Amino acid sequence: MSAEEPEQEQEDDDLRYFVRIGKTDLDGTKSVERSLREMKGIGKRTAKVIAQEADVDRHATFGLLEEDEIESVVSVVEDIDEYIPSWMANRQKDFYTGETTHKTGSDLEQKRRHDINRMKMIDSYRGVRHKRGQKVRGQRTKSTGRTEGTIGVNVEAIKEEAAEAEAEAE
Repeated sequence: MSAEEPEQEQEDDDLRYFVRIGKTDLDGTKSVERSLREMKGIGKRTAKVIAQEADVDRHATFGLLEEDEIESVVSVVEDIDEYIPSWMANRQKDFYTGETTHKTGSDLEQKRRHDINRMKMIDSYRGVRHKRGQKVRGQRTKSTGRTEGTIGVNVEAIKEEAAEAEAEAE
């Protein structure tokens, strides 16, 4: 046991708990693939491709990688358009430019907000549904997605009213 303790302390000293890519802090205690998946716009398949292109073991702990390995992962994430096929990109045939790109992090959130605002402005079907706060993608709305109060009988309110009536009668 005592031989393992200094080795464990050595690992803890080298471990980077946070690895910053763009404006996102990734967990350094998880594997490379799982840590990359915390970033918006990167899923299982994309994280696997990033690890392969950066020539990094995807099961290795992200915070224990060497500095140059982390830099290679960061560079692949920043230029991800070059490494993934066009069918894997999350912005295919952009409305304004017509280009196929892959957005990650806050860029993805900003583009999505912009797209939703454009749909609202032109009063497309999806835009109208977004304005009203209703479901957008064809889900059922008869029994789900209700946001206004309780529907049906509120048993607790009836019991409270009955208790108040009894107290007044006595």
